[in-house]
Amino acid sequence: MSYRSFVHSIAIASTIGLAPPAWAETPAVPAAVSHQQVPDTYRFPLGKLDIVALSDGTVPQDLHQLLTHTKPAEVDDLLHRSFLDNPVEASINAFLITDGARRILVDTGSGQLFGPGYGGKLVDSLASIGTTPEDITDILITHIHTDHTGGLVVDGRRTFPNATVHVGKPDIDFFLDPSNAARTGYAQKYFDEAAKTIGVYDKAGKVKPFADRATILPGVVATIHQGHTPGSAFFNVTSEGQSIIFVGDIIHVAAVQFPKPSITIVYDQDPTKAASVRQTAFAQFAGDRQLIAAPHLPFPGVGHVRADGHGKFGWFPVEYRNRAGQ
Repeated sequence: MSYRSFVHSIAIASTIGLAPPAWAETPAVPAAVSHQQVPDTYRFPLGKLDIVALSDGTVPQDLHQLLTHTKPAEVDDLLHRSFLDNPVEASINAFLITDGARRILVDTGSGQLFGPGYGGKLVDSLASIGTTPEDITDILITHIHTDHTGGLVVDGRRTFPNATVHVGKPDIDFFLDPSNAARTGYAQKYFDEAAKTIGVYDKAGKVKPFADRATILPGVVATIHQGHTPGSAFFNVTSEGQSIIFVGDIIHVAAVQFPKPSITIVYDQDPTKAASVRQTAFAQFAGDRQLIAAPHLPFPGVGHVRADGHGKFGWFPVEYRNRAGQ
């Protein structure tokens, strides 16, 4: 995102009562410092399934601009406890599920839509494990925001020409109707970008909407949790008695929203419902010791939630393994 477009988004947002609906700029870093990584993946089994976390890169977030129902001092205190400072770096994670018959992506990252250097690494991460865009049979979209759907297209064309895209029907109905921007006050950019991403697949007849509690593929059940967007979805994937839930954007900043789930973010279409979904889901995941995968937690974004009492929670990434026969 350019500085000018960022300032413009602030101006627009202020007129509709929202903070800027975009990733915030990060302070300048000396030219000699580089954090460029090679394509990043992390593979693990689930029953008969092979699952790979795929990095689409990271983006900086100015939490003082983006987080709501809090104050900068509270945010800084929570970050300090986790040895972090504002702005923080957010991962953009996608996931590949292989069941022998299908290669299924969960989300597609930001693609070209955040600009050079801000995500857009998904295809490289897939290539590093010998997978091409043509290999993908299905794509599960947790919700229609650019950092989850931007990778669907390259230069306006479908990146994954053989894939069927599965999206919650409430999100399709909301984001592919541009009149909802004026009606709800939700930023116009989301609707414009939906037309450039999901809209391209919809015109090609490659979008398959789903309802709440739908079995959309063998072993994959989708549930809809309105709040972050009207059709935000979880995908519960099971195999041989094991399960993982891909949760979408119920969490953006581990250091802040696990200990304080009531803190929301400007991207939430309905902040009150988003906070309620987060609190309820965290309690359920903790009680069930449920393995989850999240797109914006530090890569690979897979782990468990623990209840720490008084409505607070903690995050515990999966054990790292790097050996044969794991």
